[in-house]
Amino acid sequence: MTDTPEKLDARGLLCPLPVLKARKRLKSLLPGENLCVLADDPAAIVDVPHFCAESGHTLVEQTDAPDHQIYVIRKKA
Repeated sequence: MTDTPEKLDARGLLCPLPVLKARKRLKSLLPGENLCVLADDPAAIVDVPHFCAESGHTLVEQTDAPDHQIYVIRKKA
C-alpha cells in the first residue's frame, strides 16, 4: 500500500463519468488503497457517496475546494 493516494481528475466530466472513471481506476488498486477524486459535477455530491455505499468502498473524506469537490475513496478489502 502506498502513502500517497492515486489521483483521478474528473473535473469537467458530467454524470455518470466521474463515478465510472473512479470505478475503473479502483479496479487497478490493491484493497485498502485510497483514490483521490477531483470532481466539479454537481451530481457527484450525491453520486460518489452512493457509489461507495453500493459497491462496498469507504468514502474516507469529502471536502469542498473553491471550484470542485475532493473525494477520498478507500478500496474495499
